[in-house]
Amino acid sequence: MPDTILKTRAHSLLAASGRSDVPPFMVMDVMAAAARIEAAGGHVIHMEVGQPAAPAPKVAIEAAQAALAHGRIEYTAALGTPSLRARISRHYRDVYGCTVDPEQIVVTTGSSGAFILSFLALFEPGDRVAVTVPGYPPYRHILTALGCEPVLIETHADKRHALTAEDLLAAHREKPLKGVLVASPANPTGTMMSREALTSLIHAADDAGIRFISDEIYHGLDYAFPAVTAAELSPNALVINSFSKYFCMTGWRVGWMVVPKPLVRSMERLQQNLSISVPTLSQIAAEAAFDGHAQMEDIKHGYQENRRILTAGLPQAGLTDFLPADGAFYLYADVSKFTADSFDFAKQMLEQAHVAATPGSDFDPIHGKSYIRFSYASSTEDMHEAVARIKKWLGQGGPK
Repeated sequence: MPDTILKTRAHSLLAASGRSDVPPFMVMDVMAAAARIEAAGGHVIHMEVGQPAAPAPKVAIEAAQAALAHGRIEYTAALGTPSLRARISRHYRDVYGCTVDPEQIVVTTGSSGAFILSFLALFEPGDRVAVTVPGYPPYRHILTALGCEPVLIETHADKRHALTAEDLLAAHREKPLKGVLVASPANPTGTMMSREALTSLIHAADDAGIRFISDEIYHGLDYAFPAVTAAELSPNALVINSFSKYFCMTGWRVGWMVVPKPLVRSMERLQQNLSISVPTLSQIAAEAAFDGHAQMEDIKHGYQENRRILTAGLPQAGLTDFLPADGAFYLYADVSKFTADSFDFAKQMLEQAHVAATPGSDFDPIHGKSYIRFSYASSTEDMHEAVARIKKWLGQGGPK
């Protein structure tokens, strides 16, 4: 057989599928670039990734160590261990005064696993699902990889960058939507939806037959006012949460969903086939983490101080325009007076000032070139140092 035919056949065998052709999650590329600088001896202030610098709760680590000492770590039921599901149910009663049946709790491999399960269970290929911009990039990318169409709806400062019922229904009238996903507190903006705004949006979605997904992974990290769970506002809402942010358990990869009862068995079948179950050790640690609230609240107070340092210090450095940091641990700053390309701004700030942050173009393909996201989940010392470095860098001319 001629070599050209063999090469052509080999190329076709090794070519990736069209559905895999999604954009990179840019924050991971920034992390990789920062790691190269550190490998060469540089000291980078990490403000690019939404990852707490603090460890998991002490009680969670101790529970995992005890389980390892006991010996065998086995599969669990696909929906999660009964005790963890019951503990999450109790969490809704204790924090929100909301009754959630443990049978509605589905334990997942972080919130990422929850997005995949929920999109598979709720939508067919070709379905149109509304997401806000700016917003978390993997929403769009996962939907695309699954054959759905993400519908981008812009949010605006006069509405605190919250999706309104009017904007949702306008998009639905233009061409019908099958679903909508919102986050409060939001990534990258750090803004939150009031109870009234979230209630109005959920009711509009229910009335229009639009399935509602609420990303609540930053609950607990609320500063302006208490976060509201969609679980208490509609029996039709699907809620996603995680132990990654408030409980500082990113690498443990454990999250959960509150699922409307008619969908539980579908979720169970999907989980059985896609992952069998969530890692047992992570579930054991997660259940214990609920007893670590005092430690986590101390860490939250540290975020609040970091937030104060940035909101006071960045204007002195020249970054005067940013969104209200109501919750989470992000500040979304307008850098348009320094650059027309936030990716280039982030690249030069990393290379020259050794401060890593994420370009807004990762979160918003429409206006993101004007913004940079700073994460303040690190130490107070790092925040002071970051402000000093940025101030010096911009004072010397900033991006070229």
